[in-house]
Formats: sequence, C-alpha cells, structure tokens
Amino acid sequence: MNAILHHNGRSQGCVGIDIGGTKIEGVLLDATDRVIDVCRMPSHSGESNVVTDIVRVARILSNEALPIGIGIPGQVNCATGQVSNVVNLDIETLELGERVSAIMHAPVHVENDVNAAAVGAAEFVEQVDGNATVVFLNFGTGLAAGLVRGGQAEHGYSGSIGEIGHLPIDPNGFECPCGQRGCLETVASGGAVAKLWPSANPPMPDLIRKARQGDGHANDVLTMVAHAMGDTIQIVAQAYDPQRIIIGGGMAKTGDALIEVIQAELSRRAEGCRFLTTLDIASNIRIAAIDQPIGAIGAALAAKRAQPQS
Repeated sequence: MNAILHHNGRSQGCVGIDIGGTKIEGVLLDATDRVIDVCRMPSHSGESNVVTDIVRVARILSNEALPIGIGIPGQVNCATGQVSNVVNLDIETLELGERVSAIMHAPVHVENDVNAAAVGAAEFVEQVDGNATVVFLNFGTGLAAGLVRGGQAEHGYSGSIGEIGHLPIDPNGFECPCGQRGCLETVASGGAVAKLWPSANPPMPDLIRKARQGDGHANDVLTMVAHAMGDTIQIVAQAYDPQRIIIGGGMAKTGDALIEVIQAELSRRAEGCRFLTTLDIASNIRIAAIDQPIGAIGAALAAKRAQPQS
C-alpha cells in the first residue's frame, strides 16, 4: 500500500507521528499549530522497522530538523524516550527517542499513544480557559484514560496514570489478560463489546439498535456495558473533576447514539442523589473529533510544548 499524502504548505513548525499495530500516521503542523501536511502508511513490527517507519514518515513531511513527537502504545518514559512492552509491534525495550533523534538530528519527544490522543482531542473541544482539565477516555480494543491539564499530558509517578481499564470493580467478574477479574476493560471497551455481541461488526451500533427494538438479550448486554461505562466516567469525573470528558477510540464512531446511552445511565444514577445531580457529569461529555488525526496532532503538540521556552 502506498503512502497517502496531502501536500498543502511549506515545512515548518513540528512533526507528529502516531504509530499503531497496522498503520502509522504523521502530520506536519505550522507555527500556528495548523495541519499543513498528512502522511499515512502501513506500520511494521520489530524495533528496527518501527524506527525506519518513523524516520520515513518524518522525512516525507519535512526535510528540516523540526521537533518530532511520537505517540506509541506500551510503557513510555517521556523523560528518556524509552518504550517497552509494545506487544503489537514486537518491542520489548527500545530507546526510541534517542535512536530517532540521532538519525533526524532533531529533538524527539515520545508519549504513550493515549496521552498523545488526549492532547490532540483536547484541541477540538471548547474549554473554559487555557488551564482547562480534560480527560480523554479511549474506549478502543482496551480501555485507558489520558489526562490533560493546561494543554499538557499528566504522567504520574510511574507513568501509569490513566490505566483505568484495569480497575477490578465490574460485578461480572470476567477474566482479564492482566491477571485480575472484573476489570472495567473486560466490559467497557470495544474489544469486550465485540466478544459480548459478536454478531455484528462494528458491534456497538447494532447492539444499541437491537436493544431499542426490544431484543431482550441485546438489552441485557447493553445494560451491562452502559453500567461499566458509567462507572468509568463517574470515576474520572470525581477523581479529576475535569471540565470536559472526551469519548474516543473505536466505540466513539457510534456517535450520538452512544452519548445517549451514556447520558441515560448517568441520569439513572443521579436519580435521588443530590451530589450527582449537582455535578451534572453528562453535560461535560463530548465525542472526540474522529475525523481528525488527533493522535498525530497530539504527539506534535506534546513535542512542541516539551521544548525549552526561548
């Protein structure tokens, strides 16, 4: 498959690259953070292949030594650029930032892919002020959250902030690959819904439609999923008190129908509870800008904001 290119402007600003198990997407931002170029192509597993893919995309986007931001799954040490346990790219440990920087002769900043997507997604929602707190919930194959304050991703002490998918609180008690039972990810994720409702692809729109048509089994499954999503949203709302909660990942493609399910669940919880009624969590929920390369944009912005201020 050939790379898909859109050349619309002069190279300047910064480069952002979002790399996943099957594709790599890069953007070039100008000095005003406007996307002026996009590149997409397949990704390849293995440490050397990942580095080669990133360098190739960066060079297609710009021949200047611009700051480069990289969003990648797995455990990421943002201070050193080291990544580890990237299972879907066959990486155990890789000094990704160091290796790309040495080849490109440019500063490189590496973020976990959910954190990068959180930074990008936050750019497309209205905020009260520049110091807004935004939570991005990635309901994808798994479940994780990205926390953004003042336009920058929070990382916590060990870098595991936002691993909400592995909170073992779901009453169904399904086994999780992490070794626990009842993790939120086993119900409130795209991968989980695909297992719970395997008759459609994508499953969530069909599940909602069938439940609304009176299918009893669909209603039971949707009730289970909505409850777990409600738990997820209520936890981040009360733990971080964000001004916006952005729903992203594959399940976000369901659109307004998904938001309606979530709002119904949150409304049910608020009945008779003055505390939750006052919080009005539902009013702060938005769907991510799924038509935008938010992962690559967020990676670029994270790299730009990580540079020393002149």
